[in-house]
Amino acid sequence: MKKHPPRPRHNPQRMCSMCREKMDKRTLTRIVAHPEEGVVVDVTGKKNGRGAYVCHKLACRQKVMTSAVLEQALKTTITAAEKAAITQFWQSTNEPQHVS
Repeated sequence: MKKHPPRPRHNPQRMCSMCREKMDKRTLTRIVAHPEEGVVVDVTGKKNGRGAYVCHKLACRQKVMTSAVLEQALKTTITAAEKAAITQFWQSTNEPQHVS
């Protein structure tokens, strides 16, 4: 009997809500509209609530703050305090911000 080579590991793909590009789930930031906490960054990727993904590109991160695309994806309104918390999270992480 022939032995088959091991199958490659499955990497879940998700789409950035801003630029609409598909990428590995682990490289994206998940933002969740949680029923009790409001709109928050989901570090674990497992929080309950409606989620949207944003990639690491600087243009996409800026678009979160200026456009209503994320509000439409989450089907809720985002307060200025929640946007500030998302911005603070991105500034506190050491993720590279690519300009493109």
